[in-house]
Amino acid sequence: MVNKPAGMVVHPAYGHSSGTLVNAVLARCPQIADVGGPDRAGVVHRLDKDTSGLIIVAKDEASRKALQRQFKRRQVAKTYLALVEDQVQPREGVVDAPVGRNKRQRKKMAVVRSGREARTLYRAIEYFPNHTLLEVRPHTGRTHQVRVHMAWMGYPLVGDTVYGRRRQRLLRGRHFLHAAHLGFTHPATGAEIEFEAPLPPELAAVLKRLRTSR
Repeated sequence: MVNKPAGMVVHPAYGHSSGTLVNAVLARCPQIADVGGPDRAGVVHRLDKDTSGLIIVAKDEASRKALQRQFKRRQVAKTYLALVEDQVQPREGVVDAPVGRNKRQRKKMAVVRSGREARTLYRAIEYFPNHTLLEVRPHTGRTHQVRVHMAWMGYPLVGDTVYGRRRQRLLRGRHFLHAAHLGFTHPATGAEIEFEAPLPPELAAVLKRLRTSR
């Protein structure tokens, strides 16, 4: 299990040949270089560059495949913490809206009829005058799903200049989305295991500022 910082790309790609999560994993565990194929290093799933939090890394091919099956069957419990603009209403609910490529801006995703099924559960855990801290549980794993769904509802993530407000005052350099909890079945032992990652300092500082100013 790896706690990825914001700003780190998961897989090497054009323009990001170094400094990725895969590079970091290989520096520590070079023996898993071929798990999952070239440039994978056992990484089972992914997070956006500016999303922090938990990522599973498998040390052998059998474990990687078993874990990917759990993701495909939606047997992995994923919980994110997200700070969004405005006060979310209703307090909890389900966003069930297909996500696909934005037809006008191909580098972005959007809620579109021709998109793939996407389902996100959310619950407000703390309100501020102009923001809401949410616990978010994506039931599916579409690209940018949480960011797209929240923006589509009218509550974009704080710091998200792609799907939210271009000018950001509260948080700059990343968006407020953190993969805080993962629960799954250990592929070798069959035991149910859970991991948690605390908020990184820059996100904790934002909440502290909001709490002291209300």
